[in-house]
Amino acid sequence: MEELKSIMEKFVESGWELISVPAQEWLNGTADKDSLIAAIEQADVECGSCGCDMDPLYKRALELLKA
Repeated sequence: MEELKSIMEKFVESGWELISVPAQEWLNGTADKDSLIAAIEQADVECGSCGCDMDPLYKRALELLKA
């Protein structure tokens, strides 16, 4: 759970509304899990292979959320 919290904090810090808003909602305890997963999956499609530090975080967050 601590690993997922750390990833969500990085998503919030990114400032990318697609993932920062649902990640903040998750941190606040108000997130809809399905919406959060959908947002991370969309971020992975749009940016998941660009080579930035976030690329592996999308995949890891999805693993943790779906476990």
